[in-house]
Amino acid sequence: MSKRKLTRRQQWRIDKIQEERTARVAKRDKQADEQLNESDLGPEQLGLIITHYGTQVVVEATEGELAGQHQRCHFRSNLGSLVTGDRVVWRTGNPMGVVVAVMPRDSALQRPDPHGDMKTVAANIDRIMIVVAPYPEPHANLIDRYLVAANAIDIEPVLVINKIDRIDDSTREKVSYLESTYRQLGYTVLMVSTKTEHGLDELREYLKNYTSVFVGQSGVGKSSLVNALLPESNLRVGDLSERQQGTHTTTSATLLHFPGGGHLIDSPGIREFGLWHMEEDEVLEGFIEFKPFIGHCKFRDCSHRHEPGCAILKALEDGTISATRMDSYRYILRTLNEN
Repeated sequence: MSKRKLTRRQQWRIDKIQEERTARVAKRDKQADEQLNESDLGPEQLGLIITHYGTQVVVEATEGELAGQHQRCHFRSNLGSLVTGDRVVWRTGNPMGVVVAVMPRDSALQRPDPHGDMKTVAANIDRIMIVVAPYPEPHANLIDRYLVAANAIDIEPVLVINKIDRIDDSTREKVSYLESTYRQLGYTVLMVSTKTEHGLDELREYLKNYTSVFVGQSGVGKSSLVNALLPESNLRVGDLSERQQGTHTTTSATLLHFPGGGHLIDSPGIREFGLWHMEEDEVLEGFIEFKPFIGHCKFRDCSHRHEPGCAILKALEDGTISATRMDSYRYILRTLNEN
């Protein structure tokens, strides 16, 4: 969809707002530099951003005598937007330190802001843990959307089926279908319950090697999982309503350490990330069983809907691609075209 053309007055207002923002940032940096120049800054060292507070961040020292200690820091505007998980070069100070450089990111998780622009909300993530539960009812289409988004940013997804103690006669077939489907596709699937502690040791063992995020619908037990894995984190758990609906409870992106190794970044802002900004080819590549057939269609501009000689439709006919996954792919494409 093409962007709406701005009037001259609208463009003038946008430019004026940007100029005012730039002036405020310059003033903020000048005041912060004046304060920092009065303090005794320590030597440059490596650190990790644990959380973000507007124009300030909390940095954890990752080397030397200060390793593991935290300090709130100012960062200069020319560094761009810093997020939880960023690896940085920083200097200690009194009362505040300063971030002087940002290391290149291995990965960045993004979501659209209110203006439709993509905003990075966490960095250097290795695993996206997609959490579902018997209630609220899990939908393969929602899982597929997360899988496609994870593939687009080259972060490996893991399906966590939580609250397995809640499986009953009305949900058993659906949960079993999801488990077998995604295992057969080659994804890691973990079955857990915080109530019975089933699968928690396996989950801990898996997470200890990575920096992970939990994503999923409200009410699937993400905060309960974090509390079970990290009781000292003391995250609040929202009470579920009778309709099995939950609410977001944590408020800002925070990096937490697992005792046995590995890290977890938790934030409402990274629990869902949209696909509206993606191209159709990116969605196609996000369905991993489609990949062997991409590029083998008779027509280069094949839409994989009705064209003769379509390799993907032939795979669907042969049963190599399931009808459910094809329906999910087509549904995601329709939602892209509606935006």
